[in-house]
Amino acid sequence: MPVHAATQTSSVSSLPPSVLDGDLFSHAPEVQRPSAYQQRAARLIAVAEDVLAVLCRGEAVTTAILRAAMEAIFDGSDAQGLWAWKDAYEAQELASLLFVRKYRDALAQREPLARLATLEKLQSLLATHTRRSDVSQRWQQFSTPLALGFVLAEALKIGPEDVVLEPSAGTGLLAGFAEGARALRLNELEPGRRNVLKVLFPDTPVSDHNAEYIDDLLPRGFRPSAVIMNPPFSTSPTMAGTSPAVAGRHVFSALNRLAEGGRLAAITGRTFAPDSPKWREAFVRLQGIGRVVFSAPLPGGIYAKHGTSFETRLTVIDRLPAEDPRDFSAYVPDLVGSAADLLKLVLRQVPDRLPVNGHSAESAPVKALVISSAPAPQVKKPEPVTITEGLPLAYQTVDWSAPDGELRECLYEAYAPQSVAIEGAGNHPTPLVQSAAMASVAPPKPSYVPTLPRRLVDEGVLSDAQLESIVYAGEAHERLLPGEWAVNRHYDLAGESEIEADGADDDGDGGAVRSVRFRQGWFLGDGTGCGKGRQVAGIILDNRLKGRTRAVWVSKNDKLLEDARRDWAALGGDPAQVVPLSKFKQGQSIDLADGILFLTYGTLRSGARQGKKSRLDQIVEWLGPDFDGPLMFDESHALANATSEKGERGVKAASAQGQAGLRLQRAVPNARVVYVSATGATHVSNLAYAERLGLWGEETAFATRAAFVQAMEAGGVAAMEVISRDLKAMGLYMARSLSYDGVEVDILEHALTPEQIEIYDSFAEAYHVIHQNLHAALDALNITSDEGTLNKNAKSAALSAFEGSKQRFFNHMLTAMKCPSLIKAIAADTERGDAVIVQLVSTGEALLERRLTEVPSAEWNDLTVDITPREYVLDYLAHSFPTQLFEIYTDEDGNARSRPMFDAQGNPVINREAEARRDKMIEHLASLPAVPTALDQLLHHFGSDAVAEVTGRSLRLVRKNGVLKVEKRPASSNLSEARLTWTIKSAS
Repeated sequence: MPVHAATQTSSVSSLPPSVLDGDLFSHAPEVQRPSAYQQRAARLIAVAEDVLAVLCRGEAVTTAILRAAMEAIFDGSDAQGLWAWKDAYEAQELASLLFVRKYRDALAQREPLARLATLEKLQSLLATHTRRSDVSQRWQQFSTPLALGFVLAEALKIGPEDVVLEPSAGTGLLAGFAEGARALRLNELEPGRRNVLKVLFPDTPVSDHNAEYIDDLLPRGFRPSAVIMNPPFSTSPTMAGTSPAVAGRHVFSALNRLAEGGRLAAITGRTFAPDSPKWREAFVRLQGIGRVVFSAPLPGGIYAKHGTSFETRLTVIDRLPAEDPRDFSAYVPDLVGSAADLLKLVLRQVPDRLPVNGHSAESAPVKALVISSAPAPQVKKPEPVTITEGLPLAYQTVDWSAPDGELRECLYEAYAPQSVAIEGAGNHPTPLVQSAAMASVAPPKPSYVPTLPRRLVDEGVLSDAQLESIVYAGEAHERLLPGEWAVNRHYDLAGESEIEADGADDDGDGGAVRSVRFRQGWFLGDGTGCGKGRQVAGIILDNRLKGRTRAVWVSKNDKLLEDARRDWAALGGDPAQVVPLSKFKQGQSIDLADGILFLTYGTLRSGARQGKKSRLDQIVEWLGPDFDGPLMFDESHALANATSEKGERGVKAASAQGQAGLRLQRAVPNARVVYVSATGATHVSNLAYAERLGLWGEETAFATRAAFVQAMEAGGVAAMEVISRDLKAMGLYMARSLSYDGVEVDILEHALTPEQIEIYDSFAEAYHVIHQNLHAALDALNITSDEGTLNKNAKSAALSAFEGSKQRFFNHMLTAMKCPSLIKAIAADTERGDAVIVQLVSTGEALLERRLTEVPSAEWNDLTVDITPREYVLDYLAHSFPTQLFEIYTDEDGNARSRPMFDAQGNPVINREAEARRDKMIEHLASLPAVPTALDQLLHHFGSDAVAEVTGRSLRLVRKNGVLKVEKRPASSNLSEARLTWTIKSAS
């Protein structure tokens, strides 16, 4: 194949004179002084010019000649440390490149075998690399011999329309054979060689990426039609030692970047082949992307001039999936004796090039998957509730006794406030019960008087049981726990136990210990339906109307923010007063005069990083050391395992989340703490975090937490029951639940139709494909590998997100599929005059809001959006399917691990293979049939006028006159719709 003349090349004779005096870049006004690498590059090229003159005379380049040339240009010897023999050998390689350039036209007129003979003659004139440097040895910087590089280019069959990439360009020897192409792009990680390439290839882009991830790091629009490469066989810049998997990463990444129909030709170690057990399955996967059309092992003698005898292999891959991925018939089994024999095999066996689709030398702008273009909502500064709105809550204390003088023998007893009678308060909307054990004792008579708006009692916004909670929480908060506690600056108790004392002062500075007294806390253990959120909001409102205008509400996840705002609004507060901590960046001061700071336990445990304070310190700074407002731990069982405990498999370490909860309590000793959990008394670990209940310490039966935990574990369930009853008797604990007395269950069975079964099967198959692609993506991202898991946390998070998405989707879809039978049953019940209440697990509000952010509000009166369970799958793929690349490194124990990879600007590096898999799955899923959500089916069938929607949604889709519109729902919608429905029901 003829070697085409370069469209634009550079030779020594065309370089500016400043090259020879080492000031290569003095002609560039924007660069004042050349770097050491630039000076080195200029000097090496000057040495190369001297060596080129020797080669042009047909003389051998001896060690003495090389030394003399180096000493002349570098003004000294290698013994003086002015240069190394690695530099001399690289200058010699540059001379051979310049020779090929100079005689390119003459070489092009010869047959391939004659050209090879000329290059072998040239190679024989070069000095043998007899001295290795630590750098070249560590990074396997063995350039491709000229003769082998020529054969590699012949196998690639480079044409004038090709766009060529060399991912590990070294000194440019391989790139010299590709200069006849339409475009060329080089990449070299080592800065010294990279600066040489920039001089010798002045009009060629030269990047500095780790070529193991070249597909993920190059500009998206650049798509080569040919790749010529000789990557490091087993060394990586982020790993200690060697790993044979490195060569595979280089080849796979370059192959993924190649345009469809393009060709890759590579020199690798001999064992990089399917006949090696280690590589066989990898090559099966590789042939799913590109077909190996030629592969031959080469003897070590080919590299003799470069100072090594390592056996290598030439492999040629066309970017077209193989018909049979396990067909390896293109492999030459035996060593090829010489470069000439190899060239003959290449000319005879390597097929012609395929048509290429989509190759481009342009760097197109990044087109990210657009999910939402709406600006982030602005945090509104809350307007405080006027303090004068509140009035003292009127109630009387009463003496309690069991009904008829004794309790019934049953598990549950009907519940009513036992020690207070609240004036004008109504019963809870649904009868409440408490366990028989809890019913056997009454709380003490309180004296605390809450301050609340009178309408909350008059309008039944809070029931008598809920108001009772506010009374007893306030009663508990009026007291301080006995004794003083030593707290260090890390908010750990000094010397509480051996384990905690060791961790309390990890820097040996004494921890700035201070002595504090803690305010008594209170525990709300109500079950579902008792309105725990309103009780929490009521306690906060009581404190606010007494002048304590800052509060903290910690909950399980950020989805509960809307529930908190709903409960706060129900009491008359402004929802904007509940402000998520996530609105303030870590390390940033919380710019909030007052209000309710809402955060999750996950956020609370976020430690200090990158010089930014921890979230805990950020909160404490806002509250101040004298904070005496409410600190609410909603779903407080999330703080379980706050201390280390013995388990079946030894000592279980304290959780970071539980520790963060303890430290927040200790940081603000005067805070009014409330624990809220329906499972507070089920296990001792669910009470170990409740320091403010005063279960251990001075004036208690247990001197330390450890003693309390040990006694409770020994006593089992009975001990926990006694503790719960005693806490209630002290006014520190309430636990009610809904009564199910008189409830009858009639199962409504829905038989799936053939069409529904077909839809279910199609989505089940889709999730099977997603699962397969997920594992392939984890491999591509370097989260997992053939050797095992490289990042356990990332793998766990990816699989958890997948399984969670799968469960949510099928739950929504199966619920939606039941709706035809449900709608028939509802229609029959309403015809009989009955009112029907439907409880749904999810309204799909979060997904609806995300979809609407993509649509201009001007188009909300005529929508074509699709909000169905299918969107949950698409949402998972768009937001949770892993695409960020992880780079492999060696940890301090010498194990291969991986960590998230970022570019020079700090942006996550996206793996193109995982991204392509994701986009293909999104395209496929978009073609599958949609099943409307259960709530939308009910609204569309019966009409929004006939359905009272009591949900947290602020927006919903309604169909009127055949047009889909967005309908806004103010905070009062739930109450007004429910009232309207009952008014209509009563009138009928």
